[in-house]
Amino acid sequence: MRTRRLWALVAPILMLFGCDSQKIAELEEGVATEADVRARFGAPAAIHEEANGDRTFEYPRQPEGQTNYMISIGPDGRMTSLRQVLKPANFAKVVPGTDRAEVRRLLGRPAKQQTFALKNEEVWDWRFADGGESRIFSVTFDREGRVLATGTTLDPKYAGP
Repeated sequence: MRTRRLWALVAPILMLFGCDSQKIAELEEGVATEADVRARFGAPAAIHEEANGDRTFEYPRQPEGQTNYMISIGPDGRMTSLRQVLKPANFAKVVPGTDRAEVRRLLGRPAKQQTFALKNEEVWDWRFADGGESRIFSVTFDREGRVLATGTTLDPKYAGP
C-alpha cells in the first residue's frame, strides 16, 4: 500500500520530466528558433528582457515539478541557451539584500508563497531534486522585498512517515 501511495505521488513528476526531456532533446542551441521553443513548451510564464538584447522565457514546473527552465532567445530569434535553474549554484546567488524581482529572474516562479503579516515577511518555496532527495529551497523577504534569509529542507511531500 505504501509503495502504491509513493508511486501515485512520484509518477506525475516522472511523466513531466520525461516530456520535458523529449522537448529539450528536440531543441539545439543556435539552431532552434523562438517558434520551435514555443511549439514544444507553449507560452512562457514570463519574458525577461536582457541587457544584451536576448529575451529569456520562463517555464516553471512548480508547484508539482522539481525544475524551472529559462530559455534565452537571441536578437536573431534563435535559442542561445536552455537551462534548469533550480540547483545549488543558483541558490548560492540568493544572498541577504537581493531584491525579490532578482530572485524571480534567477529561479523562476516559486511553488508556494506565504505572507506572515505580523512579522512583515514573505516566504517563497521551490521544490528541487538534490541527488536522490526531494528538497525545498526557501527564501524569506522583508517588507521592502529584500532577502532576509534562505534555507533548504527535505520536502515533506516526499518524505517517509
